[in-house]
Amino acid sequence: MDILYLLIPLSALMVLLLIGVFGWALHRGQFDDLEHEGARILQNDASLTSAVATPFDAGQAAAAAAPEQSPQRKGPMPQPTPTPTGSSIHP
Repeated sequence: MDILYLLIPLSALMVLLLIGVFGWALHRGQFDDLEHEGARILQNDASLTSAVATPFDAGQAAAAAAPEQSPQRKGPMPQPTPTPTGSSIHP
């Protein structure tokens, strides 16, 4: 029961802190234009496409030109070992 003397003030302080953070976000304009920010990611940005088209160095251009391929296996594929069929599991 004594723990309530600690938990109730701590929870009240936490609620006040959350209200303060929410008020700060409102004051800074975090929630002004929610629809535009959701649609912005779907728009084609010209600066983004030009940045992708011009690599930072020649190594990136070479890596982009040659797609990576999986290594080829040399030799036949190993076949699974057949298991003996019978009534006993242990020899």
